[in-house]
Amino acid sequence: MPAATLGKLELAALLAVARLDDEAYGLAVRAHLAGVTGRDYSVGAVYTTLQRLEDKGLLRSHASEPLPVRGGRSRRHFSVTAAGARAFREAERTAAALWAGVGSFTKPRLA
Repeated sequence: MPAATLGKLELAALLAVARLDDEAYGLAVRAHLAGVTGRDYSVGAVYTTLQRLEDKGLLRSHASEPLPVRGGRSRRHFSVTAAGARAFREAERTAAALWAGVGSFTKPRLA
């Protein structure tokens, strides 16, 4: 099976779920992404991305117990699957290969 192709937000969300571990639910992922990227993604964009990653088999989710407050709702927690871990390791290898040989130069020659 070929590796899943990941967009920028998909990769960022996948890595956020990996970093947040047991605290990886939608709004926590959104807050983490905002903190790391400096961009305020909409709730819908984050949840759509998480669902797309789950559909690709890179994440799985489960509902938590309702929060212990009156009218508390359950949260949908996400975790990275083995395929998801392979996908972000492959993305890291691809990025490293693309950067190899570029080095850190101060005056790039632009076309």
